[in-house]
Amino acid sequence: MFATVPNPIPARMKGLNRAEICDVNFQEFVRGWQGGTDAKPAPGEPILDGSALDARGFRELFESQLISRHLDLMARVLRVQNKVFYTIGSSGHEGNAMVARLTRHTDPAFLHYRSGGFMAERFRKLPGMDPIMDSALSFAASKDDPASGGRHKVWGSKPLWVLPQTSTIASHLPKALGTAVAIEQARRIGHQLPIPDDSIAICSFGDASSNHATAQTAFNAAAWTAYQKLPAPVLFVCEDNGIGISVKTPQGWVARNFRERADLDYFYADGLDLAAGYGQVQAAVEHCRGTRRPTFLHLRTTRIMGHAGTDFEIEWRPVEELCAVEANDPLLRSAAIALESGLMSQDEILALYEQTRRKCFAAAEDADRRPRLQSLDEVMAPLAPYHQDKVEAEAARFDYADKRLQVFGGEAKLPEKQAPKHLAIQINNALHDLFAKYPEALLFGEDVAQKGGVYTVTKGLQKAFKGARVFNTLLDETMILGLAQGYANMGMLPIPEIQYLAYFHNACDQIRGEAASLQFFSNGQYRNPMVVRIASLGYQRGFGGHFHNDNSITALRDIPGLVVGCPSRGDDAAMMLRTLTALAKVDGRVCAFLEPIALYMAKDLYEAGDGGWLTEYPSPEKFIPLGEGRVYGEGDDLVVFTFGNGVPMSLRAARTIERKHGWKVRVVDLRWLAPLNEAFIREQAKTAKRILIVDEGRRSAGVGEGIITAVVEGGYGARPFRRVVGADTFTPLAGAAFLVIPSDEEIVAAADSLAGEKAR
Repeated sequence: MFATVPNPIPARMKGLNRAEICDVNFQEFVRGWQGGTDAKPAPGEPILDGSALDARGFRELFESQLISRHLDLMARVLRVQNKVFYTIGSSGHEGNAMVARLTRHTDPAFLHYRSGGFMAERFRKLPGMDPIMDSALSFAASKDDPASGGRHKVWGSKPLWVLPQTSTIASHLPKALGTAVAIEQARRIGHQLPIPDDSIAICSFGDASSNHATAQTAFNAAAWTAYQKLPAPVLFVCEDNGIGISVKTPQGWVARNFRERADLDYFYADGLDLAAGYGQVQAAVEHCRGTRRPTFLHLRTTRIMGHAGTDFEIEWRPVEELCAVEANDPLLRSAAIALESGLMSQDEILALYEQTRRKCFAAAEDADRRPRLQSLDEVMAPLAPYHQDKVEAEAARFDYADKRLQVFGGEAKLPEKQAPKHLAIQINNALHDLFAKYPEALLFGEDVAQKGGVYTVTKGLQKAFKGARVFNTLLDETMILGLAQGYANMGMLPIPEIQYLAYFHNACDQIRGEAASLQFFSNGQYRNPMVVRIASLGYQRGFGGHFHNDNSITALRDIPGLVVGCPSRGDDAAMMLRTLTALAKVDGRVCAFLEPIALYMAKDLYEAGDGGWLTEYPSPEKFIPLGEGRVYGEGDDLVVFTFGNGVPMSLRAARTIERKHGWKVRVVDLRWLAPLNEAFIREQAKTAKRILIVDEGRRSAGVGEGIITAVVEGGYGARPFRRVVGADTFTPLAGAAFLVIPSDEEIVAAADSLAGEKAR
C-alpha cells in the first residue's frame, strides 16, 4: 500500500467518479509526501539500491505510465461529449511499459486492450513518433489514425511491429505462437525474414483470458514444440489484475496453473513496482530470446477505474475494496520511487503530470477536428483488395520450368502429358506445381506429410519438398490456423489443410475474428495471405456421419473479405488454386478452398466406366479468373445453378430432364461461392425460361439465397424457379445420409414440377 485513501470517502469527493478519485489520489499523494533524500542518482545509476533499472530508464518509463494514464482520463471525460469512442483503459497495467522497454520494436507484438503503457514506451524506439497524438486519433475514430484508419480503437503500428487487435479474448495467442514458430521456420527453408533472425514474439492477455480454450490451445502447442526441442520464442505476458470484468480470479490461481507447467518456462514480475519488477521482466525477456523457448511472464497488475467507462464498480463492488485496489495504483509507487530516490521533486512530478494531461487533451481536441469515415466505400476499402490485372498476371506467371522438371522427374512425366485423371490427383499435381513456383509456400495439417492426407491428396509432397515445407501438426485446428497466420506475418505463403469442414467450425474464429479482419483493422498495412484447403461437403459412402459429411458452408460465406472457391473437377481445381495463391500473394487475401470429398476419386459421370469426370491437367500458365463460372450446354428451357457435388448430379439429371420434357438444359457451375459473381448469375438467368437451384447446403442457410437474390435483383425473379437443397438437420450415418442432401432424383422431380408452370 503506497497511499492512504480516506475511508469513508470525504464529503468533498463523494460526487466524483472513480476516475476522478484516482486522479485526485495521485496529486494528494505527491503533495503529501514526506521524506526523501538530497542525493540524486546519475542517469546511468540504479534508481534504487539493488534495482536493475537505472535513473534514465525509470524517468522514461514513468513518463510512459503518465501518458497511458492521462489517455484514460481524457477518454472518460471526452466520451460523454462524443469526442472519443472508447473507454477500456490501461489504468493499473502501466507496468507493461517495462516489457516494451526491454524488447525491440522489431519484436512482433500482439497486445490486449490494456497496453497503453507498452505502446507509449515502444514509441521511444523510433524517433519522430508521437504516442499521444496517434492514440488520440485512434480514440476519436479519425481517418488519420495511423493504425486502423478510423475503423476501431486498436493498439497497432506498422513501423513498431504491433499488429492491431480489437477486443480480443485470447484469440490472438495462437497467431502469436505461430509467428514465433515462423521466425525459426524461416531458417529451415531459406526464407528472408522482415525482422531480425533473433526476434521474439510478444503476446499479452489478462488472467481471466488465460483460462480461455483458445489460450489453452496456444499454451499446449507451445509446450508441445518445446518438448520436441523445436524453437518457439514467444513471450506470453499474463497481466494478472485478479479480475475479469466482475469475476474474480482465485488468488494464486495463475501461479499455480502455470508455474509448474512443463515446457512453458515461468517467470514472475511485479508490474506495480518499476524498481523491483524491471529486473524480473528483463530475466524473462533475455531467457526467451536466448533459449528460443516459449516463456510465460506472470506480470502482477491491478485494475483501477473499472473495466471500462460504462462499468460503475461502485454499484456492485464494496467501496472499501475499491479503495484498497486504488491504493495499489502503480503510479503512486512510481511517484514514491521518484521522490524516495531524489530523482524528482514534488513540484517536478506534479508539473509533469499536468503537462501530460494538457498534451492528451490538446491531442484529443485536435483529433476530434479531423475527418472521420463518411462512406461505405471508405469503410470497406482495405477489407478485400483485388488488383485483377496483377492477380491474373501472377496466376499465369510461369518462370520455373527447370524446377518443375526436377519436381516431376522430367519432361515425359509432366502432368499435362499424362492421361486424364480424377480430382484428387489433379489437386496433388497443382500443389507440386505451386510449391515449385513459390519457395516460401508451406503445407501443414493433420496427416498431410508421410501419409499424404487421409485421401492421399498431398501424397509425395513431403518427399519432394522435405519436412521443413510439408509437415504434420498436432491435432488442433485452432493452432493450425494460428500457425498459418504466423507464417503469413513473416512473409511466407501458408497452405494449411483442415481435414474436414466440420473441423473448421472448431476454429472458425481464427479466420473470422483474426485472419480475415487484419487488413481491415490495420487499414491494409498488415495482411494474412493464405489458402486454407478444406476437405468438404457430403455424399461420402461408407464413411460418414455429421463430422465427415458437413454441408455447412454459410459460416465461411459470412466472413467479410474471405474468398471461397469450390471446384467440381480436376482441371478447374488446378486452375482455381493458381488464382487463389495469386490472390494471397498479390493482395494478401485469406482464401478457403472447399474440396468435395465425394468427388476426389470420381472417374465416371453417366455410367460406370465412361471416364466422364476425368480431366486433363491444364498447363501451368492457365488459371480461372475470380468469379468466372463454367457453363455446360446452351439450353434456355431450364437453367440449373449449382456447385461442387451438384454439378455432376445436375448433368446426370439434365439428360433425364431433356428426354422427359424435350427441353434444352444449361448447367451453370458457379465455382466461386464468395464473393458470388452476381453479374455472371444474372447474365445466365437473363434468357432462362425456368431456373433451378441445386444447393447441397442447408435450406435455411446455404448458397441458394445468394443466387436467388442476384436473380431477383437483376429483374428476373418472375421466372418459375425451384430450389433443391439440403435439409435443416445434421447428417446421419450410412444410407440415411442421402435422405437429407439433394439427389439426382430430386432434381428431376423439381424439373417436373416446373413443367406445370408457365415459362416466360
